Amino acid sequence: MSRLWLLVDMVNGKKVIIVMPAYNAEQTLEQTYSEIPFDIVDEVILTDDGSNDNTLEVAAELGIRETRVHTRNKGYGGNQKTCYNRALELNADIIIMLHPDYQYTPKLIASMAYIIANDLYPVVFASRILGKGAIKGGMPLIKYIANRLLTFFQNILLNQKLSEYHTGYRAFSAEVLRNINFNANSDDFIFDNEIISQIFFQGYEIAEVTCPTKYFKEASSINLRRSFIYGVGVLRVSIMYPLCKWGWIKSKLYK
Repeated sequence: MSRLWLLVDMVNGKKVIIVMPAYNAEQTLEQTYSEIPFDIVDEVILTDDGSNDNTLEVAAELGIRETRVHTRNKGYGGNQKTCYNRALELNADIIIMLHPDYQYTPKLIASMAYIIANDLYPVVFASRILGKGAIKGGMPLIKYIANRLLTFFQNILLNQKLSEYHTGYRAFSAEVLRNINFNANSDDFIFDNEIISQIFFQGYEIAEVTCPTKYFKEASSINLRRSFIYGVGVLRVSIMYPLCKWGWIKSKLYK
């Protein structure tokens, strides 16, 4: 039996689609794409969020067939919505978000897909905090401290035990994305935390795997002002979650 069929059997014949929310990723897209394990990945979807570089040209050279273009920048959350909606249209069973800036290694795709395909967990996050990946990879100290403080606060209010809520490397079963109202979320960075709260609100569990990470000039990052706005949004979502759980308030996020 060939290695290909062994790997297909390993993920139980599930259709695995990688989604790549891209913005000015021309310098790192090829390196990221080259490490995707196509022996188990069926399709790659790239959504260009109004880039002003040659991201789309590089994608075409690499042979990425499923590309979506935002003529104006819709934001990180808006980009993810386009990615996930298209993946569901293509009947994906497992959807994995991989940033094209090479901050996260594509070499974890098989492990993340395996966990979902074998019904161990419906959602898997690649955590930079488990182990010493964040600091070793060059995460700025101020961001590391903010990550730890926000995660501590969120775990208390959401009654969970994640090592971090702020990783951008995530795998979902299609069932989860179909059963939460992610299209109601913000188009900004806070989308990431809103979708986590929706996942927990519906009673799903999230697994975590240790992930090395890289911080370098070409890797995407938000500035101090945007980070502050994001942090405030995290606190808002975290406080709103238990209030909605207890039925004290209602939110469109949890319909």
